[in-house]
Amino acid sequence: MTSVLLAGLRIYARRAPRSASTAVSPSRHHGTRRTVSHTAVKGYPTIVPSLHQNKEGSEVADSAVRVKPEHAVISTFDLFSIGVGPSSSHTVGPMRAGKIFITDLQELGLLDRVSAQRLIRLVVSLSTTLCRHHTPQAILLGLEGSDPETIDCGTIPSRYEAILTNKSLHLGGDRRIHFDMDRDMLWRWDEVLKTHPNGMRFSCFDGNGDLLATNEYFSVGGGFVVNDKTKVDENLFYKGVDKRVVHGARLHQTHQAGQGDAIHPSKDDDPGHPPYPFDSGNSLLAITRKHNMTIAQIVHDNERYFGLSEQDIHDKLMRIWAVMDDCIRTGVSTTERTLPGRLKLRRRAPILYRRLMRGFYPGIGIPATHLIGPNSSTSSGAVDAPEGMRPSQDAEDHSVSMPSGGRCRAAVVTGSFDHTVLPMPPRRTNISAVDFLSCYAIAVNEVNAAGGRIVTSPTNGAAGVIPAVLKYIVEFVSDDPERSIETFLLTAGAVGMLFKRGSTISAAEGGCQAEVGVACSMASAGFAACMGASPETVLQAAEIGIEHNLGLTCDPIDGLVQVPCIERNSLGAVKAITAAQLSMASDGVYRVTLDEAIEAMRLTAADMSVKYKETSLSGLATTVKIPLTVPAC
Repeated sequence: MTSVLLAGLRIYARRAPRSASTAVSPSRHHGTRRTVSHTAVKGYPTIVPSLHQNKEGSEVADSAVRVKPEHAVISTFDLFSIGVGPSSSHTVGPMRAGKIFITDLQELGLLDRVSAQRLIRLVVSLSTTLCRHHTPQAILLGLEGSDPETIDCGTIPSRYEAILTNKSLHLGGDRRIHFDMDRDMLWRWDEVLKTHPNGMRFSCFDGNGDLLATNEYFSVGGGFVVNDKTKVDENLFYKGVDKRVVHGARLHQTHQAGQGDAIHPSKDDDPGHPPYPFDSGNSLLAITRKHNMTIAQIVHDNERYFGLSEQDIHDKLMRIWAVMDDCIRTGVSTTERTLPGRLKLRRRAPILYRRLMRGFYPGIGIPATHLIGPNSSTSSGAVDAPEGMRPSQDAEDHSVSMPSGGRCRAAVVTGSFDHTVLPMPPRRTNISAVDFLSCYAIAVNEVNAAGGRIVTSPTNGAAGVIPAVLKYIVEFVSDDPERSIETFLLTAGAVGMLFKRGSTISAAEGGCQAEVGVACSMASAGFAACMGASPETVLQAAEIGIEHNLGLTCDPIDGLVQVPCIERNSLGAVKAITAAQLSMASDGVYRVTLDEAIEAMRLTAADMSVKYKETSLSGLATTVKIPLTVPAC
C-alpha cells in the first residue's frame, strides 16, 4: 500500500480492507454494495504525529502528550475572526474543517475521483448540543466550498434544505455527488475521538468503494481547527484554509527566547517569526519593561512579522470593529421578536435600546423631536425604529406621566403600610454604563443565536463581551476612536493568546469560564489599556476578570446558545469594566498574578465534570423544563 500525507490527510492507493464480521449492515446503506466498516476505516492511521528531521536526517515522532507551543504568540486575526453563529466550536470550526478537507482533495487532484454515488463517511463526535448549533449545516456547506467569513448567512437554511431534499452535494462548487444524510453522516454520541471532545473524521471513497483519503479534525474553540499532526506546534494555516496563501510565520513556532529578549531575524532565518515572543504574563511584562513598550505595541510589532504592513494591520482591525459594530446595530434594529429554537426566547435588545432614549444610530429609539443641536433633523441615512416600536408624537414617558391635574400619578406600592417595616416605593436608577453595556452585549448575542454574522472574540458564545466594552469606550470615553480600537483589540488579543496557550478557550474543555470568563479577562485588559494604565495594571485587570469567573459552567438550556448565555455576556461586560476600574484603583497592590489565575483555570477545567462542559446534561439544562412535543433538530 502506498500513501501520501498532507497535513494529516492520509491518501490511499490500495483497496480498503473488508471484514464481513465488522462490515456495516447493507440495510443501513439502503442496498448499496459498500462494505467498508467503521473498524476498517479506523484501521488506517488517520491520526499521524508530525515528523521533524534532525541534523542527521532521521525522523523523530512527536510525543502524543499535549505539549504547549514554545510561545503564545499567534496572529490577532486568528483569535478575532469573522464567522457565523451560533457556535465557534460547532458551527465555525466544522465549516472550516469541511472546506479544508475539500481544499486538500482539490490540491491533490483527488476530487474528481470521489464517487458520484458515495462521497464521505462523516463520523462526528462533537457534544450532544451540536444539532442546535447548526453543525450539520456547517459541515455540508463547508464541503460545498463555503467559508464562515464570506458565506451569506441568509442562504444557509435554504441551501441545507436543498441538500436534504435533493440528496445532492456540490463538492467545492465543482463536483456534484449523491449524498444521503442518513447514510453518509454518522453521529457517534458514544465515541470521543482522542485529542479533543469536538472531533470529526472525514473519509471519501471512489466508485469501487475504495478508500481514497481520510482525516480527523478537531474544533478546539474560537473557530480554530487542528488535527493531531498540527496541534503541537499550533499550525494555524487552518484559519487560512488555503495553505498556499498563508504567510509562513503562521505555520510554525520554532523560536525560544529568554524573558525580555527580542528576536531579530537574520538573513537565514524565516522573516515571519515574531520579534517579541512571550509564553506567559510575566514574560510579556518583562518585554514591555525592557523595551519600554505597551502590550498593544508588542502585539502590533509581532503582527508585522506575520507578513502584514502597518496599513494592513490597521485595516484588519477596523474591519473587525466594523463587523462588531454592525452586529450591535443589527441586534438593536431587528424587527424579529423571537429567537429560533424551542425556547421561543423574546429578543430584548431592541426594547432595551429604545428605553435608553438616546441611541447612537439615528432613528432607533429617538423621536425626531428629541434630537438636539443645529442638525436636529433626522439624517438621510437614519435607520427608522422597528415597526410597533415607533414612539408617537404625543407619547408620554409613562414612568413620569402627568395627569390633567398637573400632579404625578401615584405609584403602585406593593406591601402593607400597617407594618413596622414600611414597603419601598418603586423607582428607577440611572446607571448609563450598565444599561448601555448590557444592551450592546445582548444585541450581539441575539444576533449570534439567530445564526448571524459575528466575530469570534474569542468564541461565539462569548462574542458579546468585547464588542460591548469597546462600543462603550468608543461612544463614551475615547477622544480618538481609531487609536482606542487598535489599543483595545491588540491588548485583548495578547491576553487571549495567553489563555489559549496556558489553558483553553473551548467550553467543551473548560466550561463557560473558558468562554465568557476569558472574554471578560480580555475586555478588562483592553479597557485598562485604553485608560492609559501600565502593562502591569493591565494584566492585573485581566487577572481580576478571570479570577471571579473561575468555575463558571456551560449548561445551556436545550443546547441553545441563548439561556443563560445571552445574559451572561451582559454581566461579563459589566464585570470587565469593574475589574479594570478595581485594578487601576489598587495602585499596584495585588496578590494573584495572571499566570497563576490561568493555571487555576486549567486545573478547574480538568476537574470539572463533563456534564458542565457544553453538553446540557446538568445544571439549568436539566432543571428548566421545555415542551417535548417540539423537535429539537
